[in-house]
Amino acid sequence: MHKSFRPTGLSSPVFFHACLLALAAALPSAPSWAQAMLLPTAQLSIGAHNIQAEVAATDASRSYGLMNRASLPDDHGMLFVFDAPTTTCFWMKNTPLPLSIAFIDSRGAIVNIADMQPHSLESHCPKAPMSYALEMRQGWFRRHSIAAGAVINNLPQP
Repeated sequence: MHKSFRPTGLSSPVFFHACLLALAAALPSAPSWAQAMLLPTAQLSIGAHNIQAEVAATDASRSYGLMNRASLPDDHGMLFVFDAPTTTCFWMKNTPLPLSIAFIDSRGAIVNIADMQPHSLESHCPKAPMSYALEMRQGWFRRHSIAAGAVINNLPQP
């Protein structure tokens, strides 16, 4: 009788690959896809609504954003944090999800909101300098009656 060996725990191939990915993401020269997989998160609030946001605060993580994501859970998004106020525009070239983006000033007030279509090269820009941008599933802000002027709380410092 032949028994097959199935590694588990620390000898598991899944554990090995998870460690390899974590190590790769920690290296200064790690590819942006590896860094994007291990982003810190922040619990934001807008009025009575809570959002769990991945925080993209480096050039690499901001460039990668939500590219190649097949889904986004309810009340989850990505917060882009900039070192100084900017008028940086966003596009959706490699992003398969329809998203809405809120451009946010340094005080936490939403400057404007735009809907973005999957795989589009159309630029979406803030109407005034912003320090943050929050991407959510398309229509999230509209469904929660959130518009320009609303204030987002618990934003991390740039």
